[in-house]
Amino acid sequence: MMNKLILGRYLPGDSLIHRLDPRAKLIASFYFIGIIFLANNFVSYAMLGIFTLCCLLLSKIDFGFFLRGVRPLIWLILFTVALQIFFTGGGEVYWKWGVFQLTEFGIQNGIFIFCRFVLIIFMSTLLTLTTPPLALSDAIEYLLRPLKPLKVPVHEISLMLSIALRFVPTLMDETEKIMNAQRARGVDFGEGNLVQKMKAVIPLLIPLFVSSFNRADDLATAMEARGYQGGDWRTKYRVLHWSSKDTIVILTFAVLTAVLMYIRN
Repeated sequence: MMNKLILGRYLPGDSLIHRLDPRAKLIASFYFIGIIFLANNFVSYAMLGIFTLCCLLLSKIDFGFFLRGVRPLIWLILFTVALQIFFTGGGEVYWKWGVFQLTEFGIQNGIFIFCRFVLIIFMSTLLTLTTPPLALSDAIEYLLRPLKPLKVPVHEISLMLSIALRFVPTLMDETEKIMNAQRARGVDFGEGNLVQKMKAVIPLLIPLFVSSFNRADDLATAMEARGYQGGDWRTKYRVLHWSSKDTIVILTFAVLTAVLMYIRN
């Protein structure tokens, strides 16, 4: 189950998306999260869906991999959708019982929320799957550079984010190993009521925290032994290069924004 999580994983490749500058991909991902709220009808969401599908196809990554990765989050998505469906009023009322109601606008908002969640997850996952963590760290540091005059620790923030992304798959693999070891000792994580399930997770969390702290201490010791220090004086082995295709990507998102503004209600 843990290996189905795709957050933080990088899949090497030679597609157009892989070759884009990480700064362009980072800007495009956050920009997409912003413009998705401009969609307010089925036509606009269909256009965003087609655009996202084209991006996934250009990455040459198996689409089933994205579906398997979203599966662990499906219950959170469905819970949010259910809140929208049963607690949003407006339009024709199909069913009502106490505070719960099923209305035309509620169903419509539920569909829109579901599409919004899935599209954001797909595009955010596409960013991490096609961008190495170190390149993503360099892009974050570059984009946060205007905050340096405000005494914001830009380098430390980018380093922290890149290390966190790098160790998400490692922690998931470690969790899977601990769960298998606990199952071999007779622990069943799926039986009992909610309280019993929470108690069964405690033997999982303790060794996971111990392993995480040991891994963080080893990493800090290794970086200190190699004389690691951040700052402007530090040279970079990986130099980012902005090309014409990166500019075309940004212009494509600008055109998408104009189309969404035109077709929205």
